[in-house]
This record gives sequence, C-alpha cells and structure tokens, in this order.
Amino acid sequence: MRYYYHMTTWNLEGSQRLVLLCNGDTCSQRGADDVTLALRRAITEAGLDPVVHTARTRCLGRCDDGCTVVVQPDNVWYREITPELARQIVDRHLRDSDHVDANVSFVPGAEGLQQVSGTRPGVEKPRPGKQPR
Repeated sequence: MRYYYHMTTWNLEGSQRLVLLCNGDTCSQRGADDVTLALRRAITEAGLDPVVHTARTRCLGRCDDGCTVVVQPDNVWYREITPELARQIVDRHLRDSDHVDANVSFVPGAEGLQQVSGTRPGVEKPRPGKQPR
C-alpha cells in the first residue's frame, strides 16, 4: 500500500526574491529554527509574502558562518544570523534593498561571488583544470 503525503505547492508567480534558510546540522544547533520562524513572521508582518518566498535547505556549505541565510536573486550571503538580525534582513534588505552590512559574507562581483572583508575563509573548491591541494 502506498501512502501519499500532501505537501503544499505554492504558486510562485509574482515572487521577486527567494530566501534560502540553512537548516543543516550546524545551523540547526545554532538556532536555525528560531531564525526561520522570525524571518517568516517578519515577512508576513511586512506584507511581503506575495513577493518573497522562503525555503529551508540542508547544509549550504558555510558552517563556520551559521546561521546562514542567502537572498536570491541578489546573491547576497549572510552569516551569524539571529532572530533579531533576520528581522533586520526583512526590514532593510527585502523591503528597502539595503544590506545588513555587518553580517554580509559574500556579494556578487564581476568574477562571481566576492568574499566580504572579515568573513572566515573557506576551503577552496576544486576548479576544472586545477588539481585539489
């Protein structure tokens, strides 16, 4: 016998931004559930539900930065997000298109993502034609 679980399928028409909320093991240990709830609540209170979609993810690969939040299509990565900072991301970034500078770790640049000063370096990913170190 097969069991089918009903999952919500949102109509994303009109969405302008996608917010990825890391809920991998490290971020979960650092309060990812509280960050997710605070950010979603702030989006609803700001009336941004029709234009901002959120998605919990597993690991986004920046465990030292947890809790990690990414705003797309802006391609802005945030680090060390707390529930209070999640509300600031909604108020400043999602509503006013102004970053929460102290917690930005990566921003788009001419050559792809650029690490912001003060961000912990990561392990370099293997690139085509390069041997891993």
